[in-house]
Amino acid sequence: MGEQQRDGWRGAWAGGRPAVHIGNVADFNAQFLAPGLDAGQAGRRRIQGHHYASMAVCYSPEPAVILLPHHVEDAWIELLAAELAWGRVELHSGLATGAGGGPGLADALRARPALLARIASAGHPVLPWGLTAGLLDLFGPAGAAIPGAALPGSALPGSVLPGAALPGSGVLGPVPGPVAPAAPTGAAGALAVTRRYESKAASHELFTAIAPDHPGIVVPRQEQPDGPRRAARRITARAARGATTVLKSPHGVGGYGTTVVTPRQVAEAGGARALLRRLTAEEVLAPAGGLLLEEYIEGAGRLRDLTFDAVVGPDGAVHPVGAGVMAVDGTHYQGVTVGPRLLPEGPARAAEAFGLAVGRVLAAEGYRGWFDVDFVTDRALRLAPTEINLRLTGPAVAFVLKARLDEVRGPGHLVRTLDGLPLGARLSQQLLFDHVEGLRARCGRLGVTVLPLVPTASYQELPSVGLALAARDTDSLDAAESLVRAANGALGGLFDTLVR
Repeated sequence: MGEQQRDGWRGAWAGGRPAVHIGNVADFNAQFLAPGLDAGQAGRRRIQGHHYASMAVCYSPEPAVILLPHHVEDAWIELLAAELAWGRVELHSGLATGAGGGPGLADALRARPALLARIASAGHPVLPWGLTAGLLDLFGPAGAAIPGAALPGSALPGSVLPGAALPGSGVLGPVPGPVAPAAPTGAAGALAVTRRYESKAASHELFTAIAPDHPGIVVPRQEQPDGPRRAARRITARAARGATTVLKSPHGVGGYGTTVVTPRQVAEAGGARALLRRLTAEEVLAPAGGLLLEEYIEGAGRLRDLTFDAVVGPDGAVHPVGAGVMAVDGTHYQGVTVGPRLLPEGPARAAEAFGLAVGRVLAAEGYRGWFDVDFVTDRALRLAPTEINLRLTGPAVAFVLKARLDEVRGPGHLVRTLDGLPLGARLSQQLLFDHVEGLRARCGRLGVTVLPLVPTASYQELPSVGLALAARDTDSLDAAESLVRAANGALGGLFDTLVR
């Protein structure tokens, strides 16, 4: 599809104003951890979430305050502020560090009442990664539901609510919301809907109900066996027919809790029961909480993994943001590319029409905020919906960056986010900053802007960095990505030389 100006989501999301960004990724994910996880497993998930929370820098086109669990050097924010023409940004990082991954961000903020009071008095809209009960405890009296659209996209108690949504001018503009919602509105109602449809079983039921009105959509068959033994028998039967199966824990993020199992893998593992035990031991699947078996959809090359993002505004209207092409390694999300001319018109329109239909149901049940629907494209270019994310996402950051770059540099940007690029050596944030500055200079000669997103994971056992690339064409993005990956990998050789 061609470039379209769609600014309605910006007004619905943050009132078109600078906002408070809360990096509560780990808190959000903790709501859906399987009950069988031990303390070490839960701690690893918390650490991963806290690193990913660094992307809170771009939860909206212009932050006023950024709250992060891990420490981030001011230089990273100053770099982004210069590139994206931000005003003054107040950074509070290192809020949730400690043993076992540190506390949740809501607990860390609860211990800082003066910081909360200062934010409240400033009157900025508040944008978390996702809704949690802990967040509502902080921002609502005695944990009560905040009226209207208090979260996301509204203000802390005592502050000014965002303005009305700006009119959209796309082909499919804002979709009117229901006159009388079927469920309570407000943040408590939105949280209830979030918890319902973050379940891959519940989202599948919704997809099945909506799909008959959308001829470009095919919903994969799904079943939920009663217990692991029954699941193993069903996997064995499917493998005997030559069928590949997608295994899904009912809840999971970024590909955790989801894997693809081929008949050959079943045979090599010594049977389905042995394979399930191994996948659980390797933390690929959750140790408890059930298992979903889903039909595997053969993909369609570059367009195999698509996403459609939208915002449900305070009034229940659904505002389209856009569709993107995701990079997925197996079942693990790696990044996304968004911008004009990426998708053929047919799949783009099908994703948008179906995504908006999903949004209307979410709005009717009381959800307010950002959401996306992920799809797999089959070889006939039909779209198979796989999950709903009722929160911000990696693709959301790409859309936000594109909107800001289009605003300050002119329309037509493509943005590619790469959330966890491997590094060939462990680096401090200062050394990483120097490395990224070198990448920015080299990519700049290709006409590509490099923006840092996740600088906190560079000293982990498996070091990585999250970056965004922005350009005017995909060839430039591809060239810059190749350059970045090669330079990252070469870091190990540089340190080997120094040791010698």
